Amino acid sequence: MAQQTKLKGNVVNLTGNALNVGDAAPAVTVVKSDLGEHTVGGAKDQAQLIVVVPSLDTPVCATETRNFNTKAAALEGVETVVVSMDLPFASKRFCSTEGIENVTTASDFRNKAFGEAFGVLLADGPLAGVLARAIFVVDKSGKITYKEIVPEITAEPEYDAALQAAKAAA
Repeated sequence: MAQQTKLKGNVVNLTGNALNVGDAAPAVTVVKSDLGEHTVGGAKDQAQLIVVVPSLDTPVCATETRNFNTKAAALEGVETVVVSMDLPFASKRFCSTEGIENVTTASDFRNKAFGEAFGVLLADGPLAGVLARAIFVVDKSGKITYKEIVPEITAEPEYDAALQAAKAAA
């Protein structure tokens, strides 16, 4: 069965690989705000907190990114990446305007490889083609240790649970 979330109470289907805790996180290339490439997932020398949002241009996504920018800064041994479908130029402007310096913002706009690989691409509904709101924590070995597909796209994630999982993975 396909994964689902909701947008303003209406069911929205997700497409791609439905990854779960214990699965290997695929290594996927996304594009940073400076147009450089960045790999998320896979084994790395530090744990990864992957924050997935539909668009930094929405109030909930902006709040979430600001919160992780502040809260994740205190985590040692954890790389925090916010992935959206926003163009790198918009992401760069957002970070500059909001003073976002402790997280890396990245885009999946080129080929939606992240959305497909992690199973968080919206398949239908008014936001079809963008990413759902989700959190993944990946340990150094590349295994997913925490996953949250936020049940309502317009709601914020479980910050404390995600931060505790990232701390434990480090």
